[in-house]
Amino acid sequence: MSETTLTTVTSAKGDLWVFGYGSLMWRPGFEFEERVPARLVGEHRALCVYSFVHRGTPEQPGLVLGLDRGGACRGIAFRVAEKNRTDVVAYLRAREQVTSVYREVMRSVWLENEARERVSALAYVVDRGHVQYAGRLSLADQHRHVLQGHGQSGANRDYVTATVKAIEAEGFRDTQLHQLATMLHGAHAPAPAEDRENR
Repeated sequence: MSETTLTTVTSAKGDLWVFGYGSLMWRPGFEFEERVPARLVGEHRALCVYSFVHRGTPEQPGLVLGLDRGGACRGIAFRVAEKNRTDVVAYLRAREQVTSVYREVMRSVWLENEARERVSALAYVVDRGHVQYAGRLSLADQHRHVLQGHGQSGANRDYVTATVKAIEAEGFRDTQLHQLATMLHGAHAPAPAEDRENR
């Protein structure tokens, strides 16, 4: 469950597991040998990262997902062949660490396969001390940021919608993300007086 160093992940032997909980679920972007539904305990998926690059700008930040403290998260574990370990880690660092908002860590995840085995997987956990850490925003504030967000990877609302579809394809729901997706489809307007005490 340790923090990784810059060399540990690439120098370790054997195949590498990578835990995806957001866009990696529907656009991994790297070669893998196996894709298995998995569960990580101790952190949960949350729209808690202001996006300054991929889905927003510093002037009009969007919101993207991070693993934040507490709870559990269902996602996808990807098994990367040892020979591709260095290239995949380099790719993930270039993609995820543009502004170093995440901590690169190894976490235990439980594979939801016949063996129900536990593996150690590379995961990207939000750095709560980073300027882009948004904390626990109200649904109305999330909605506002997602509507305005547009960055190098496209519209923020497309990111949320694609993630919700990926979650549904795995046969489960993420209540808050689903509520936000419903709002984005125009079924509900955000409640302006929504409690903001957790900002």
